[in-house]
Amino acid sequence: MPNKEQLLAPYAVRSVNGRSRAHAEPDDPFRGPFELDRHRIIESTAFRRLEHKTQVFAPTLHDHFRTRLTHTLEAAQIARCLAVALRANEALAEAITLAHDLGHPPFGHAGESALNDAAAQQGGFNHNTHSLRVVEYLEHPFPTFRGLNLTLEVLGGLRTHTTRYDTAKAMHDGPSVESQIVSLADRMAYNCHDLEDAIGAGFVDFSEVSELALWRRAFDDSVRSDGVDNVHSVRRAVLDALLNTLLTDIVHTSRPLLAPIRSPDQVRTMPLPLVAMSESADRQLTELEQFLYQRVYRHSEVVRTDAEGQSMILALFNAYRRDPTNLPPRFAARIDEQGAERVICDYIAGMTDRYCMAEHTRLIC
Repeated sequence: MPNKEQLLAPYAVRSVNGRSRAHAEPDDPFRGPFELDRHRIIESTAFRRLEHKTQVFAPTLHDHFRTRLTHTLEAAQIARCLAVALRANEALAEAITLAHDLGHPPFGHAGESALNDAAAQQGGFNHNTHSLRVVEYLEHPFPTFRGLNLTLEVLGGLRTHTTRYDTAKAMHDGPSVESQIVSLADRMAYNCHDLEDAIGAGFVDFSEVSELALWRRAFDDSVRSDGVDNVHSVRRAVLDALLNTLLTDIVHTSRPLLAPIRSPDQVRTMPLPLVAMSESADRQLTELEQFLYQRVYRHSEVVRTDAEGQSMILALFNAYRRDPTNLPPRFAARIDEQGAERVICDYIAGMTDRYCMAEHTRLIC
C-alpha cells in the first residue's frame, strides 16, 4: 500500500484493515480498498441523483443554491482537511462522507419527514439508515449479488454517522476517528453553506448575521475594515474564515484527546468523541444553528416549499399503495417479500425533486 500510510497516527484505520467485504473479491490493481469504495460510490446512480435533490432551498428557485450533491462535496473536502490535520485516513473519511446522504429523499428533510409519517406503522423512514440500504441492497451493479460490496469500515462509518439530522444506528462498537470526522464535517458544511444560501436568498441581512459571535469573529479576522455593510461582498471571505476558525478549534481540541490512543480498536471503546470542538466553539456553532432555524428554516418561503414537497410525497405514497401497478415492475415484484410500504419508500426516496413532481403530475393532477 502507499507509503503515506506510514505517516498515519496509531488510531487511524489502515487500508490493510479495509479488505473485509461481504463478498470476497481480489484487490484492485490501481486503488486501495477505500479508494475503490469511493469509485463505486461516485459511479452509483444514487450519487448522480443527488444533483437534483433539495438541500434547503429548492434548486428551481435559483441556480446558485446548494443541492444535496454540492453539500456532499463540500462536506467531503472538509472531512479530508480534518483527516489530514489529525493524521487519520483521508480516503476512508472521504468515502464515508460521499455515501452519507445517498439515502436522502427528494425535498430535503421535509421529504424525509413525509416518508417517515407515511411508513410509521412499518418503522418509519430515516435517511441515514436508508443510505445503508442503498449501498447494501438497492444499488446492484454486479451480476451475482446486490449492493456495492463496500468495506466494513465504510459501512460502519455510515452506521455511526450522527448529527442534528442523523441518528446513528445501534452498533456494538463506537465510531472510528474517521467516522467522527465525517459527522463534524457534515455539521460544519451544512451550517456554513445554509447561511450563505440564506444570504443569497435575501432572507438575512448584514445586521442580522452580525448578531452571531462566529460571524463577528470571522469578519474581524478576514475583512478588517470599518464601514462595510454589504453582506454579499464579504460573505465568502467571512464564511471561509469562519470555517477555518472551526477547523482550527477542532484540531487543537482533538489532538490531546487522541494522543493516548494506540489503535483503532481502542477508539471504538471510548465513551466520548475523540474528535470534538471546544465548549466555546460548540456554543457559538449552536447559536448559528438556532439562528438558521428561526430565520431560515422557518422562513415562510421555505415552509411553503417544504409543505408542497411533503404533500406531493404523501399523495404519491398513497397512490402507489392503492395501485402498486403504478410502480416499475422491478419494484412491484418485491412487495410480497418486503411489504408495500418499504418498497414504496425505496422508490420515492430514490426520486429526484423533478421526477417526483413529474410522477405527481402523472398520477395525481
